[in-house]
Amino acid sequence: MAFESLTERLNKAFKNISGQGKLTEKNMDDMLREVRLALLEADVNYKIVKDFLVKVKDKAVGQEVYTSLNPSQMVVKIVHDELVALLGEKEATLNFKESGMTVVMMVGLQGTGKTTSVGKITSLLKRKYNKHPMLIAADVIRPAAIEQLQTLGKEVGAEVFSLGTETDAVETVRQGLAYAKEIGADIVLIDTAGRLHIDEALMEELAKIKEIAKPDDILLTVDAMTGQDIINVAQAFHEKLDVTGLVVTKLDGDSRGGGVLSVRSITQVPVKFIGLGEKMEDLDVFYPDRMADRILGMGDIMTLVEQAQEKMDLEQSEKSARKMMEGTFTLDDMLQQVEQVQKMGSLGSIMKMIPGLNQFASQMDDEKTTRQMNRSKAIIRSMTKEERQDPGILRASRKKRIAAGSGTTVQEVNALVNQFEKTRQMMKQMAQMQKGGKLNMNALMGQKKGMNIPLNPRRRKW
Repeated sequence: MAFESLTERLNKAFKNISGQGKLTEKNMDDMLREVRLALLEADVNYKIVKDFLVKVKDKAVGQEVYTSLNPSQMVVKIVHDELVALLGEKEATLNFKESGMTVVMMVGLQGTGKTTSVGKITSLLKRKYNKHPMLIAADVIRPAAIEQLQTLGKEVGAEVFSLGTETDAVETVRQGLAYAKEIGADIVLIDTAGRLHIDEALMEELAKIKEIAKPDDILLTVDAMTGQDIINVAQAFHEKLDVTGLVVTKLDGDSRGGGVLSVRSITQVPVKFIGLGEKMEDLDVFYPDRMADRILGMGDIMTLVEQAQEKMDLEQSEKSARKMMEGTFTLDDMLQQVEQVQKMGSLGSIMKMIPGLNQFASQMDDEKTTRQMNRSKAIIRSMTKEERQDPGILRASRKKRIAAGSGTTVQEVNALVNQFEKTRQMMKQMAQMQKGGKLNMNALMGQKKGMNIPLNPRRRKW
């Protein structure tokens, strides 16, 4: 994930002044030197780094910080506030028309994920804003781009207008907008052509499309992996088209992320969306304050809550929670819980958004965890309805059948059943304590100790 190395370096810099009773000129300079190195290593523009440090030091040398009981926390707050200012202070939303059809023009170089971003934004518009979008395939240079957009349109449930590669892009857009009005689309996204580099022919075509479409937003897709070149690309497109926002793609990759920190400050074009994966739902509105929280290792609870509300069946989750507390929790409920968690993404990505746990996210083997969760699901699905309701009836012959049906071992079946029983016992204990109006911590800790399941179930003899 982008910014991981930056987060580690910044946390190291803050540790140098944590625990010190007073903030002095020397330890402040030492900390700022570490911050400077961290930002430069993250590929942040040198001028941006210089200005950033000056602003941080100007605020930090104030009497309030120097006399603070916890100077390190004050410095972290100052750095956080300056990061937010650097990233844009508040989220930049699409310029929706109050009435009539909103037009969004997507531009960008070839290979930056422009067409995929059109599909992702369309999915977001339908899920989050209850819009009825239509897509126009105006990249007539590459037949594959039209086919890709049509495939994405089917996936997200949006109509795609295309006249093929025989009609030029300008005429395609003209007729596409007229058709969108006929069918009552409230927002239109135009997927324009890209090039491997910026050239006059590309800009001329885009300028003509802009003149006809009169877009409310012109969004430029930029690849986070390109580093500082994001700035050059954004400046070139902005000078020709007056770009209103950026869509940063591949932010889930191993890019250093510095280009994202630099681009808004230099171009004054805000980041509106960020791509965080390959699925259609892996795109979100860019919140500068939440990104600053993540960069400083503070987690991102707001985004986690929003994802839970959007992706999880909250009614089903509440029902499962009640059944757990009542002691009527079954393996069917356990299966549903595993599926609900997987909808949220990898455990590592979830941990990154939880303050306190985010520092352990890098230790999580997401591939191994996902594989283990899938094996648990396979085991439960290989059971009969009766067995899921009452695993106490499972005997050796049944376990052999379940293991064979799920492609696992009897030891793994035993480990899952044992884990389920321990969870159910603990929930019953908690429910009894809750009814009794007191918390028997000794009993609770006893139940918790009983939950210790070996990481490798094959080592245990049953």
